[in-house]
Amino acid sequence: MKIGFIGTGIMGTGIINNLLKKGEDVTVFNRTKAHAAAVLANGAKWAASAKAVAEATDITFSMAGFPADVEAIYFAPEGILAGTHPGQVVVDMTTSTPALAARIADEAAKQQVVALDAPVSGGDIGAKNGTLTVMVGGDRAAFATLQPILTKVATSITYFGEAGKGQHAKMANQIMIAGTMTGLTEMLVYAQAAGLDLAAVLKTVGGGSGDNWSLENYGPRILAGDYTPGFFVKHFVKDLGIALTEADALGIELPATREANRLYQALIDAGQGDLGTQSLITTYASWHDLA
Repeated sequence: MKIGFIGTGIMGTGIINNLLKKGEDVTVFNRTKAHAAAVLANGAKWAASAKAVAEATDITFSMAGFPADVEAIYFAPEGILAGTHPGQVVVDMTTSTPALAARIADEAAKQQVVALDAPVSGGDIGAKNGTLTVMVGGDRAAFATLQPILTKVATSITYFGEAGKGQHAKMANQIMIAGTMTGLTEMLVYAQAAGLDLAAVLKTVGGGSGDNWSLENYGPRILAGDYTPGFFVKHFVKDLGIALTEADALGIELPATREANRLYQALIDAGQGDLGTQSLITTYASWHDLA
């Protein structure tokens, strides 16, 4: 089976490398070819466009930054849907909007193609180690076909229902992460102000009921002053914006998520959107005063 992958950013690179390690035949495209150098060096094949990737493969994955990027990848003249063939499966792994996922599925069906939305969680570490969590929406039979491939890059794979449901599940995930990231940040700010040993605090909290993925993976980075992106601030704000828009449509209020969005938006306003989400701590004046 020939696999295509469009998007060789931090996450895409990790996923592609794991597919290659597991012996898969992978053809890739990225807007900037230089950003695909790592996967090409590991054996991936290059195609000149998203359309060319679709033409050459049986299953075509995509992972981009924003919904507008996804729309271009699928609907542009040189996009995926211009190159698909009957019986093909296309899979968008971008965190995007449920409505766009449903639109892609509808348009794909007109070409006898099945489209799934399959956003992931696990960050750069999960992508590199092949331990991602995948949330899938779309045709169940196509999901069953896709599952053996997903097991090569993920350890948790769950089907949630019709097109767009994978994106809704990812929104639930991002709402939780908003809470763990603000909790981690304010825990460290408080602990430092109180004169505690921060490494000991991380170990202690991580050994009790306060343990969580953000603490384990981003706590050490914060203590090391490492704000390089495992997940970009600008992408997290995009995600939280989608979650809040969907919450409004559902008639529910998410005040804690709204506040997390405000805090992260302040980072973007300060020109820090390309940092990792752990950089939220730099917005706290007390951290600067005490660091």
